[in-house]
Formats: sequence, C-alpha cells, structure tokens
Amino acid sequence: MFICKNCKSVDKFELMFAPDYKGDKHFEQRYNSKNEIEITVDGYTFVPDLRFMNECAVCRYCGQIYMWDYERMNI
Repeated sequence: MFICKNCKSVDKFELMFAPDYKGDKHFEQRYNSKNEIEITVDGYTFVPDLRFMNECAVCRYCGQIYMWDYERMNI
C-alpha cells in the first residue's frame, strides 16, 4: 500500500486516469498468488511499485501527484 505525503490518505488503487489518457480506460484489480495487488489497464497487467505511483498515480482525495511513499505498517 502507498500513502499520500500531502494528505496522508492510503491509496486503495481507485486510480484516476490522466485527462490526456487515450486508452479505453478499462481498469481491473485483483490479488495474485503472492497476495500482491495486480492492476490491469486496457489489457496491460502489472504490480504497482513506488516508481509507478510517483510517475502515474493521482491522489483521489487531494489531487496531488508525485507525492507517494510506502505506507509503514505497524506490526
């Protein structure tokens, strides 16, 4: 999971597409056999990492981009 450095919300991968995105915007998510979130966008499947988040993901709560960090889980 990832956390927005601006508003501290934890991303649930309810991603917003960039306004200039030209694809069909067909979005799916599921957990793979390693219990990692896999995202499929227009037929392309990947496991999101911090680089992806900081290059592509917009916080749905405050609208910030390039503001992600790994959420630190307290165990």
